[in-house]
Amino acid sequence: MKDLIYLNDLDDVAVALRDIEAGEQVTDGNIKVTAATNIPRGHKIALHEIKSGSDVVKYGAPIGHATEDINQGTWIHSHNLKTNLEGELNYVYHPELKPVIYPKSTRTFKGYRRSDGRVGVRNDLYIIPMVGCVNGIAEIVVKQFKEKHSGETLPFDDIIILKHQYGCSQLGDDHENTRKMLAGAVHNPNAAGVLVFGLGCENNTMDAFKVLLGKVDHNRVKFLVAQHVQDEQKTANELLEEILEEVKFDRREDIPLSELKVGLKCGGSDGFSGITANPLIGMFSDFLGSQGGSTVLTEVPEMFGAETRLMSRAQNEEVFEKIVDLINHFKRYFQSYGQPVFENPSPGNKEGGITTLEDKSLGCTQKSGSSEVVDVLSYAQPIRKKGLSLLQGPGNDLVSTTNMAASGVNLILFSTGRGTPFGTFVPTIKVATNNELAQNKPHWIDFNAGRLFNENKQEVLNDFIDKVIAVASGENTRNEENGFQEIAIFKDGVTL
Repeated sequence: MKDLIYLNDLDDVAVALRDIEAGEQVTDGNIKVTAATNIPRGHKIALHEIKSGSDVVKYGAPIGHATEDINQGTWIHSHNLKTNLEGELNYVYHPELKPVIYPKSTRTFKGYRRSDGRVGVRNDLYIIPMVGCVNGIAEIVVKQFKEKHSGETLPFDDIIILKHQYGCSQLGDDHENTRKMLAGAVHNPNAAGVLVFGLGCENNTMDAFKVLLGKVDHNRVKFLVAQHVQDEQKTANELLEEILEEVKFDRREDIPLSELKVGLKCGGSDGFSGITANPLIGMFSDFLGSQGGSTVLTEVPEMFGAETRLMSRAQNEEVFEKIVDLINHFKRYFQSYGQPVFENPSPGNKEGGITTLEDKSLGCTQKSGSSEVVDVLSYAQPIRKKGLSLLQGPGNDLVSTTNMAASGVNLILFSTGRGTPFGTFVPTIKVATNNELAQNKPHWIDFNAGRLFNENKQEVLNDFIDKVIAVASGENTRNEENGFQEIAIFKDGVTL
């Protein structure tokens, strides 16, 4: 029975698979070490003596430096390990591509083919407020619409109000972030129909928003400004009826996996995130890329310390330069507010065994697998290329999932070691890093990657692929069953 897991031949540490008491001799099956201190589950144990000031290596890369002499068998955490991260760095392009290529599959999923060729995995009706002032009216309208059709089987998988608090009293990039996110939601292919609902006096004006949107299917996308009509509830319901007439003949059909677009996300991470769930998601990302599909990785601050691994996988030097700008731009964002770039992990991350941002990032970025990076996108920018893209945006769970959904992903793979019930307006598949979480929170968790501790990784990957295809074909995720479909917009600026 293994007590530890040793991740890379270069590592100075191993990770405890259970709570270990001082004096116990523990092993990963090959190496053996006697614990000099208690080691909590998911935390790091020193495999040999480490001198103060020396780098500590995990995942084959430094995760910080020792702040004191560390004896073999000692618990390594915040009390004796500190980040190496600082401000902007200069980078040199050193391509090192070793992608894992999976065989082509003939498998398909049951999706909705839109008139412009895009593909959705849901036939949802979105009510998108232009400004937070109309959130309450939107709720009344949806209640009226559902009551009118009570007892009927509607052609919508769900009716979702994308409630938020913005759209007015914003300026500059802050205002543009709101507009871009809402425009991305209108264009998400999971939307069978959309009612864009404004008030009339907000600075997110309907006319300017229509220009930003560009071409839409006006049979499925309707616009309403509450102050421009006498009875906004009646008018809104009339527009929903028009959408209903257009949508009622929609049917799922077989779609190749090359049309699937998937977001990659982690939240409530623990010491096992970079060992089980994130590598599993990375394997899926490589699999989907091999089928011609698309994946998106965001959480830029959780690339700090692992960014050179992503840069080495840039498709070409142009993409490399875009990754450099992505990283340094976000560091400048931190510094503009007088904040250090390494103010991460969270208290929950630390309790789960993650010590420094490098420790977190080297585990986090494993969700991207081994594929080349083909593109870098700005906040809420639509996906432009097949393969793996990086998306500008913060790591906050609500903001980053909303960001990916606005970029056009059909669903999100969300690893978690601590657990979280949250989901955004596209299906959000929660992947547990450990068996205990999967057992304790089955109403939150969709898939247990803790199986990787005891099962063949290819068998677990095959089951995971089956799960993703089932969700893409209509199976509800836990967040959909619970009705947890929230959004959050990246806020960066003054409020008037």
